[in-house]
Amino acid sequence: MTNPSPLRPQDLFALATGALERGDAQQARELASRLLQLEPGHPETHYLAGRAALELRQLPQALEHLHRAASTAPRHPGYAVHFARALVRVHRTGDALQVANVASALAPDDPSLLNTLGTVYAQCHASERAAATFRRAAMLAPGDAACQFNFATSLVHFGDIDGAEAALEACLALAPEHWVAYGILSRLRRQTPECNHLDRLQSLADRHGDDPAAQLQLHMALGKEYEDLGDYSRAFAHFTRGKSANKAARNYSSERDEAIVQALIRAFPEPRPGPPGYRTDEPIFIFGMPRSGTTLVERIVSSHPEVYSAGELENFGVMLERLSGARSPVLLSPDVVERARHVDWAQLGEHYLSSTRPTTSLKPRFIDKLPHNFLYAGFIASALPNARMICLRRNPLDTCLGNFREPFAEGSPFHAYSFDLLDIGRYYILFDRLMAHWKRVFPGRILEVEYETLVATQEASSRQLLEHCGLPWNDACLHFEHNRAPSTTASSLQVRSSIHQSSVRRWKKYEAELAGLRELLTAAGIDCDR
Repeated sequence: MTNPSPLRPQDLFALATGALERGDAQQARELASRLLQLEPGHPETHYLAGRAALELRQLPQALEHLHRAASTAPRHPGYAVHFARALVRVHRTGDALQVANVASALAPDDPSLLNTLGTVYAQCHASERAAATFRRAAMLAPGDAACQFNFATSLVHFGDIDGAEAALEACLALAPEHWVAYGILSRLRRQTPECNHLDRLQSLADRHGDDPAAQLQLHMALGKEYEDLGDYSRAFAHFTRGKSANKAARNYSSERDEAIVQALIRAFPEPRPGPPGYRTDEPIFIFGMPRSGTTLVERIVSSHPEVYSAGELENFGVMLERLSGARSPVLLSPDVVERARHVDWAQLGEHYLSSTRPTTSLKPRFIDKLPHNFLYAGFIASALPNARMICLRRNPLDTCLGNFREPFAEGSPFHAYSFDLLDIGRYYILFDRLMAHWKRVFPGRILEVEYETLVATQEASSRQLLEHCGLPWNDACLHFEHNRAPSTTASSLQVRSSIHQSSVRRWKKYEAELAGLRELLTAAGIDCDR
């Protein structure tokens, strides 16, 4: 009996491509490895190996193979797009943006590839380029639900409500189980008794009761629409159903977050003189609990002609973890905090600033508006002694309710606490404790802004913000609603209108439902009536 003939390179290539297309990244990786032994310089083989490694989260190998593919065949847009995608995954956003621009210049016409390129641009906070790329993908593939959805979200970021609504409906006509689209559709407008999606949403929720993803998005959308109609009891019931459907999958532990906060307090025990750090006054950090008004402050300050809004960057935490030498499965852990005691502050500051380039070099100052940077405030103060920091504070009940009402992005590393109202309350207590510590250890470094004061005294508060940032007054900051820059946060629609007080003391509409939360916060010494 003779042995079967060995597979030819073209056969291995076909098998590897098929494995990748059906989602079997492990087999694709093994087949590509065999191919590389036969044809070590072939760019398509490196491309397959890199794509497979990327799916398997083998990031160093993915970067190596995709770089080889892109550099060996520099006229191939697909190789450049996926190399840029790998660079984003390791937070090398400046490099990713440059490679994405190379790919775009090659004028790809494949809608799927354009959709991936648009996602890379979005992750690099290049919103205008992302929107243009998603628009082209949607025009080339009107029957592709993913292209329509991404085009819709880019329109939301620029405040084009009618266009976003049309693209979302096109997405849902193609893919009726694209659950996130229903949530965005409900939040585009204030719903009325004459015009709403209640029957549609309820019918879908009833038919897909065993799908946690469907339950989250559909019930959160129902809650938002019932709130618009003034039925707050029913709205809260839907918020609860939506969040509870996903709570178990998050495996959240309040004790883990408490351990991180305790580690941070131990790492910065006493007030300290200013360390050398990296002396640049370019960054302005705006942080606080999510849904506390950080986007509003960002829009006010970024309306200044000297300020560029870089979005919600994870760069500082990534640089801290890398320089600490920790290998934590999460971005921040007690191990990262402990190892970071020995980090060179100046090096950390310089690495952070470099990682934000080139986009943050467009204007003299830039805003980093990641809300959870409040966890890193001690490290920011040490590494960037001239950076300005602003922390938003809002009524505790309104803050916690806002987190409970929001269906944060799936897979977010920061919002695992948000699926249970009392977990949110416990997280708020930790936030409050940590901010009190930062104020004691770094007096004068962090300007705390009350959301309620800001909306009541817009000009005085805006002048205080600019003074803290070392910026001269500019009247444009009073008219931030005319700021045409994109907003990619959960508040991207609200910031298109002028300041109003409709969100102040929203918690009163849910007073009975929030009784347990209020008791928890009050027992921790937090004033819920301020």
